[in-house]
Amino acid sequence: MRVIYETPDPEEEDVIIVRCSSPDERLISMLKTYETSQAGLTGYLEDKIVPIKLQDVFYFEANENRVFAYCDSEVYEIKYKLYELEELFGAGDFLRCSKSMILNMEKIEFLSPHFNGKLEAHLVNGERILISRQYVRDLKAKLSLGKEG
Repeated sequence: MRVIYETPDPEEEDVIIVRCSSPDERLISMLKTYETSQAGLTGYLEDKIVPIKLQDVFYFEANENRVFAYCDSEVYEIKYKLYELEELFGAGDFLRCSKSMILNMEKIEFLSPHFNGKLEAHLVNGERILISRQYVRDLKAKLSLGKEG
């Protein structure tokens, strides 16, 4: 497969065209990851409506029928259900880590084992997030850890 890069004229819109006879799962996943990384969300904080860049979100958490996006310095309410966020961004760097939380894997500094087959994710901001046993396999698959991890 060849990769061709072209620079559009300044007044033209950037476009990505993929032309291949049989796109494999890895290519499709890579394209979805790129596409969702460009997306943003609208967050609500007190009386403010704020655009949020997806890469700024450490995790999403559901609490009392509301969903919140935890960023570096602020916590915003999001008008999505967790399952909707998982559908939108699950192909990218976001992974369900418990019934009430979706974690941005780009914000993980390192993982450590925890009791009963759980893992603890140590985030770059110092927070620690528990990854439920039922989601550990999905995390290992996304990180390509397989059996050795």
